[in-house]
Amino acid sequence: MERISLIKGDITQIKTDAIVNAANNSLTGGGGVDGAIHKSAGSKLLEECEKLNGCETGEAKITKGYKLFAKFVIHTVGPVWHGGSSNEKLLLANCYRNSLKLAKQHNIKSIAFPTISTGIYGFPIEEATEIAVNEVIKHLQSNKIKIAFVVFNDNAFSVYEKILQTKNKSSVL
Repeated sequence: MERISLIKGDITQIKTDAIVNAANNSLTGGGGVDGAIHKSAGSKLLEECEKLNGCETGEAKITKGYKLFAKFVIHTVGPVWHGGSSNEKLLLANCYRNSLKLAKQHNIKSIAFPTISTGIYGFPIEEATEIAVNEVIKHLQSNKIKIAFVVFNDNAFSVYEKILQTKNKSSVL
């Protein structure tokens, strides 16, 4: 557990090498985490994102962090929940895999993830958390990186805490 932490707070205020943005396909900002990151980073982030030609669901792209504490922002587009029959679980897992792959390519030693797809995209928090934690654990088996899950509300914090404790007790971590 020393390489995984759980924080209730504002991801834009986290001091890590990179933060992950739960972005939309255009990468030009939106609501929730995406809007907060764009607002905190300043207009240069939008300028760089506009040059990336968007991002497919499950994929990830990287930019500078600009006015954020983080040096980089890794933008990933989570799936909209359609009841689980449209590859949502695989697409969400790919968000974590591709974000961590970019982190490794850029020698990032610490990264913070929000709860991807659980807001307006409607992915059930318990299932999304299970996927997030499983993908991070897989990555940590062969990579040295510190990972923070940054959540905004008490419910998400409780769900992450429960799943992380279960994984720790089963000696997965």
